[in-house]
Amino acid sequence: MAGCLENQVVLVTGAGRGIGREIALLAAKEGASVVVNDLGSDPEGGGVDASPAHDVVAEIQAFGGKAVANTDSITDPAAAEGMVSQAIDTFGRLDAVVNNAGFLRDRIFHKMSHDDWQAVIGVHLTGYWNVSRAAASHFREQNRGSFVHFTSASGLVGNFGQVNYAAAKLGVAGMSKAIALDMQRYNVRSNCIAPFAWSRLVGTIPTETPEEKLRVERVKTMTAAKIAPLTVFLTSDLSKDVTGQIFGSRKNEIFLFSQPRPIRAVQRSDGWTPQTLAEHMLPAFQSDFYPLSRSSDVFCWDPV
Repeated sequence: MAGCLENQVVLVTGAGRGIGREIALLAAKEGASVVVNDLGSDPEGGGVDASPAHDVVAEIQAFGGKAVANTDSITDPAAAEGMVSQAIDTFGRLDAVVNNAGFLRDRIFHKMSHDDWQAVIGVHLTGYWNVSRAAASHFREQNRGSFVHFTSASGLVGNFGQVNYAAAKLGVAGMSKAIALDMQRYNVRSNCIAPFAWSRLVGTIPTETPEEKLRVERVKTMTAAKIAPLTVFLTSDLSKDVTGQIFGSRKNEIFLFSQPRPIRAVQRSDGWTPQTLAEHMLPAFQSDFYPLSRSSDVFCWDPV
């Protein structure tokens, strides 16, 4: 029986370890030829190591799959163009891009440096844009393609000490929706996944309080391999009518996230003043204000 990605070509960024590695392996098992991109940096974005990408390629080739390594940085637009060209030159086409690469530089907001901010935004938002933009013209010409971008509950819900990461990941959701709208006429889809899985990045989360220790122990039960099936589904034609959506994957649970829409409205025919806003708008809206929740407050049950 043919896999759902038979004769397709998929580019996966950050595919040398963790979630990206599992996606690359499953995509290859489902018949795809895979461009395994990974710069090989450490959990805070430092250093370069070509071995993770080449190791995954060797794993894929060992079970008879097709793959090629790419060790360039997605923060470089020319390198992003090169990844797309490498896919086409090596395998003749490109059908899907999975934007997964990233690292963390967690700091409380008032202690975060400009470099901490810029580095995380540069990979998780600008880097994802670079690769997506590089693939867009090719997708448009062939009148098909799929983008899967990794967002996070840190951006969709909230978390402590991650203003750079949260801003980037919420930006990714907005970028994905805009791509879906712009590229729909060319039969190109764009969706997001918020993954819940133990990885070396999650391993950098502070565990100073009992609550933080409990949270990390809960996350350890969620393996990276659980994220791969939803990702591969979204890259394949099995999801040909799915675009502009935000999914979550948490062990054996799959979530569809809401997207911002108006939930209450008030109006005054004579307009508003600061005083009437306090007297009229505030009491009308206040019961529907969102609390300052963290991701762990919303996803407070043990993973299933």
